[in-house]
Amino acid sequence: MRVGSFVLAAQFPGQGQGEALHRAVRTAEVAEEAGLDAVWLAEHHFVPYGTCPSAVTLAALLLGRTRRLRVGTAVSVLPTVHPVALGEQAALLHVTSGGRFSLGVGRGGPWVDLEVFGAGLDAYEHGFPESLELLMRWLREPAVSASGPRFSFREVPVVPRPSEALTETPGPEVVLACTSPASVRLAAEQGLPMLLGMHVGDEEKAEMVALWRQHARAAGRPAEEVLGAAHVSAGVCQIADRRTDAVETLTKAMPGWLKQGLEAHVTVDGRFRSMRDPLAYTELLCGLHPVGTARLCADRLAATSERTGISRFALLTEGSGDLAATEENVRRLGAEVLPHLR
Repeated sequence: MRVGSFVLAAQFPGQGQGEALHRAVRTAEVAEEAGLDAVWLAEHHFVPYGTCPSAVTLAALLLGRTRRLRVGTAVSVLPTVHPVALGEQAALLHVTSGGRFSLGVGRGGPWVDLEVFGAGLDAYEHGFPESLELLMRWLREPAVSASGPRFSFREVPVVPRPSEALTETPGPEVVLACTSPASVRLAAEQGLPMLLGMHVGDEEKAEMVALWRQHARAAGRPAEEVLGAAHVSAGVCQIADRRTDAVETLTKAMPGWLKQGLEAHVTVDGRFRSMRDPLAYTELLCGLHPVGTARLCADRLAATSERTGISRFALLTEGSGDLAATEENVRRLGAEVLPHLR
């Protein structure tokens, strides 16, 4: 089992954006010191829900500041970027970090980002499979051309070629954020591990893993790949000497962040979207994930792994909104929880 920190660079009420980003960087640095396996970096635009607009850029900084830690994006939003540009950046980080970079990609949402970056709503609603297919070819082949409805260009060489790196893998790991049966099928057909959201419980995650295996077998993926796929479960982790204290820490801080962060999202076409109740959502997360004593957190992670077959976790550790408390939370995760899991 591998445990990492899920870093949103969340801007809590009363905080500046620089403060949120500084906490994100420190979370990664402390994660390496504490013995965690990875950090996973979220990407958001124009909202205080998360102040990192380029997960791959922040990943480059953190790869340079660490020596052992795996750094992944969770996720780079594919419809708003050119797949070749993202593929070049991923290959560069793979080669220069010695294979410590993981590229998580996702479809994102119908947000105003699509207008700002000129992608358009069609890139979100219909263009994701084409973008993913082009990205994967770029990371696997020596030369690539395209003749699709969105991307069309003559054959060009892949530089740098990730397969030429002196690493254990021929290219950067790619993980696909999955929220629907269609995205599960897309991941399975490509043989890509899934990143499953923190709003989803064990039962639904187990169903998605089973569905992934079904589609992967139907697509002819190798048996060892199907059984060994290292899916990632996103969640929340808050450690305290008593569970009530851990829950109180999150219910005091997270609803304010969720309210201002989620309300700031603007749809590109004015479509209606329902808002989660911030307090109820926080309480849901506390019930689903490792929130409580170190032993409870270890038991919950072990139980989730056993129920779902998921072997990797990306845990939001900044739910207090406080830098010192976040650092302590990460250190306790490494010192008090990980030994029970290994």
